[in-house]
Amino acid sequence: MSIRVLIAAGGTGGHIFPGIAVARELQRRDPNVAVLFVGTARGLETRVVPLEGFQLELIDIAGLKRVGLLNMIRSLSMLPRSLLRTRAVLRRFRPDLVIGVGGYASGPVLLGAALKGIPTMVIEPNAYPGFTNRVLSRFIRAAAVGFAEAIPYFHSKVVVTGNPVRSEFFQIARQEKAAPEASRSSFHLLIFGGSQGSHAINVAAIAALPTLLHKYAQLTVTHQTGEQDLSPARATYESLQWANRITTLPFIHPFAHELARAHLVICRAGAITLAELTAAGKPAILVPLPTAADDHQRKNAEALERRGAARCLLQSELTPGRLVEEVSRLMDDPARLAAMAEASRRLAHEGAAAKIVDLAYRLLKGADCGLRIADCGIKAPKSEVQRPQSDEVHCRRLDTNEADRGVRNRESAIRDPQSAIG
Repeated sequence: MSIRVLIAAGGTGGHIFPGIAVARELQRRDPNVAVLFVGTARGLETRVVPLEGFQLELIDIAGLKRVGLLNMIRSLSMLPRSLLRTRAVLRRFRPDLVIGVGGYASGPVLLGAALKGIPTMVIEPNAYPGFTNRVLSRFIRAAAVGFAEAIPYFHSKVVVTGNPVRSEFFQIARQEKAAPEASRSSFHLLIFGGSQGSHAINVAAIAALPTLLHKYAQLTVTHQTGEQDLSPARATYESLQWANRITTLPFIHPFAHELARAHLVICRAGAITLAELTAAGKPAILVPLPTAADDHQRKNAEALERRGAARCLLQSELTPGRLVEEVSRLMDDPARLAAMAEASRRLAHEGAAAKIVDLAYRLLKGADCGLRIADCGIKAPKSEVQRPQSDEVHCRRLDTNEADRGVRNRESAIRDPQSAIG
């Protein structure tokens, strides 16, 4: 009998796409697995999840952090209704496991599942966990994190897996390595600001592109603006003599197809964005979001820059002239661009989704985690993280009372078709 997995993910692509990568790995292991996504009507999930072929249920919930007093009161007033809706979804779908991928949709879903004794785990892509996952850390049974720096926030229930990326992103790097370009007769620049677009990047790009297009006849551009800046961007570009060399989109899907065309990327520095860039082996100019919690995007971008995979350009330094300068420097130096691409590829962690599914099956078999950091293929630098007292992530077996709450009676349904876990 196949398992049933509910994935709570909502808001931005950084919360949704890791869940999709894990869902695909679950399907690869067992084509009969039942997967249900839960999100909100306001998030990107309403567009992306159905396109990826998965079912989606909606709950009414909003964020609580950095929203102002009135919006916080409004969000709190939604909680009772969202918990009731969550209870109905859990009763109807009857999941064996609930996975949260961050974002406010995860909160009531994982809390409701934990109260019902359903095994729960979260995926945390950032070095500093998001607000929802920090709150949930005391309720969940396991956490899969992308960075070793996140270990202390989940204590003894954490496994470092890397960030899950859909398999098509790794195919990009493999295909380019197998068939390297014979020439630089064309150069494609991809500009995007995350799933909702970036006004700051848009303003600088719209002003910089006329100069770049005039300077480089081989340059073509795809600019994902988000909905808000789409009309002014298109109006500006259509007035240029190079309009046929620019494609303007509110949102890119499928993203891997567009990323495969790019020789250089200008974008934000969210954890999942960077995981996709490194999987594809793409050099980038990264503009960290300055309002990101605890400045985590800047830390992400600087980590890639230190390793030679990207250039970090702070938003306070982002001017049309500086953007022209940065792009020109890289376009004029193919050897440096190639070195950045190779450095990017070396940072990729293929198999993160498989490690997360391994953890899920082990959790379902009765352990909170049961893996060691060393088992995950990612070393936690002692100088960068407050490590546990030993290298092993401590794991306790579920006690009898926990089993009686519904874990033991699922045992017959839990079979890993490929016996990934001994």
